[in-house]
Amino acid sequence: MDPTRDTHATLVDLLDRILDKGLVINADIIISVAGIPLIGVNLRAALAGMETMLKYGVMQAWDEKSRAWEREHRKKNVPSLVEGEEIALKMYGSYYYSKGIYNAWRPGYFYLTNKRLILYRQDFDEITFQIPLEEIKALVMREEAHFVKGKKKQVLYLIDKQDQVHRLGAVETNQLKEAIEQRIKDMGLYLEENPVLPELEDEQIAGLLMEEERVIHRGKKVWYLVPAEGIQQETWRPGHLYLTDKRLFWWYDFDKKIIFDVPVDKIVSVNTEMRKISGLDSKKEKTLDVAYRFKSAKTMASFSGGGQIDEWVEALNSIISNKISEETETCPQCGKPAPAKELLEEGCSNCGWVSPGLKKKIAKAALSAE
Repeated sequence: MDPTRDTHATLVDLLDRILDKGLVINADIIISVAGIPLIGVNLRAALAGMETMLKYGVMQAWDEKSRAWEREHRKKNVPSLVEGEEIALKMYGSYYYSKGIYNAWRPGYFYLTNKRLILYRQDFDEITFQIPLEEIKALVMREEAHFVKGKKKQVLYLIDKQDQVHRLGAVETNQLKEAIEQRIKDMGLYLEENPVLPELEDEQIAGLLMEEERVIHRGKKVWYLVPAEGIQQETWRPGHLYLTDKRLFWWYDFDKKIIFDVPVDKIVSVNTEMRKISGLDSKKEKTLDVAYRFKSAKTMASFSGGGQIDEWVEALNSIISNKISEETETCPQCGKPAPAKELLEEGCSNCGWVSPGLKKKIAKAALSAE
């Protein structure tokens, strides 16, 4: 083959030429210092795609040996089966592993046999999850918010006979569910109909509550407007909102951690507003704005949760009302101590001082009576 020259050739052209035709390097190099030869290099190298190499009879033995090893390795890279066990379905999926502080989806391959369901991680030769089919009590399919805003994912909740809940996901979750149901039916067993799925978040936040802290109100799928940080703009994200007797906090589904947390005694007021939420829906939704004090400054947190907002307003106003009733203030006119709520709503019993808000309320009532 005669050498050619192309001054307009690109790196892609070079790689294509190497993979298609191949490249042979034949060089003798001598490195000298002050005219004295010190190092000699005799270089013989061939560079080409494997298809080209094999075409010219190069590396055939190595290729055959590598392919044989891979075939044998793949044969062995399946979970160990018991006597009489046969694989009916293999599907890529994941299992939600939750022990101690570690919570994450672990990927692998589901193997459904005539005896059990297994999640096997081939890279680690590890069975992450397994359950005998006769131990499955019920199956529940749920659609959950995906970490990509606006998308949904199907999650299969498997309830065993000890009422433990296992979360499973697969490339075809419906197909996996149907296959399990058919296997159980073939065994002459039955699944529970219309099962009640335990609230998983009770277990998830149990370790986050302080001593003697009590949950007053909770909300599922409450979206929080996460403030801008660095190059990240403010974004709406789905999670769970909790109000306890000590604080208001929002738990982020995807990261499995608390993103927003404020003591109830720092909450100043709550308000609602109709607002268009980008990424959730094209129409306006009622949002909840919670004003609270942070480092002596008034800050706002925004939430959206469909029909839950009015319930949250009532729950938070109740907390604020109780906080005001427990506070003691002095009368601006005579200085006598009195409950803050009493001063604001009834005035001072000692000197007759009336707050501006109460004056407006009395004047409005008088006009209505006329």
